Amino acid sequence: MSSVLLNVNGIEVIYNHVILVLKGVSLQVSEGGIVALLGGNGAGKTTTLRAVSNLLAGERGEVTKGSIELRGERIEKLSTAQMVDRGVIQVMEGRHCFAHLTIEENLLTGAYTRRDGKGAIGTTLEKVYNYFPRLKQRRSSQAAYTSGGEQQMCAIGRALMANPKMVLLDEPSMGLAPQIVEEVFEIVRDLNTKERVTFLLAEQNTNMALRYADVGYILENGRVVMDGKASDLRENEDVKEFYLGMGGGDRKSFRDVKSYKRRKRWLA
Repeated sequence: MSSVLLNVNGIEVIYNHVILVLKGVSLQVSEGGIVALLGGNGAGKTTTLRAVSNLLAGERGEVTKGSIELRGERIEKLSTAQMVDRGVIQVMEGRHCFAHLTIEENLLTGAYTRRDGKGAIGTTLEKVYNYFPRLKQRRSSQAAYTSGGEQQMCAIGRALMANPKMVLLDEPSMGLAPQIVEEVFEIVRDLNTKERVTFLLAEQNTNMALRYADVGYILENGRVVMDGKASDLRENEDVKEFYLGMGGGDRKSFRDVKSYKRRKRWLA
């Protein structure tokens, strides 16, 4: 059985000392797993990732309650650089690349913190090109002049250059054509099975995420409203209706659907 790599226990996150964004979020990520954080815009997915990677400070946010452990070590007070040293890398939403650098120069910036020499870095670069052959073709192109899909691949490839144990992937499908989204998720699966990279990904495309993840957590208004094996969530009637667009009728929120159906079961 896989050991727990990441344990998020009842965290609250406040921005600007007043805005409560996460309200007791708990989740676990097993070593070598793919875990999906699902939910609409503003549900708290990106904030959860930033809490784990310690990028909240730049947004004037902080974890005010609960704990986050990586292999049993409390990590809330660590710097982002210390998180990178522990193998945790975040790929930000929006395909952030250095526009004026070439694809290859972008990739090499990901190896900046490595201390194992040029030979090892060169080996990783070839591995990245093996997973992303399109990047190899565009290696000397300025990132600004590449497609959205190529920029997303570049952002993931740059994270891999740091030899991560866990990648936090924020909205990988955003703004991409469906066939490119499928290509990106297939590469995520390959990296997970062949390189044993653990993924925690935030994604609005519930259908796609649940096809590739092992476990899913559905967030709404800063709370986890449902979680379980991805295969179980895919078959859950409430999830089908509210998130996979397979039902009819107007619904205010998934919480309402869930509590209503639960009440019906209790009253039966």
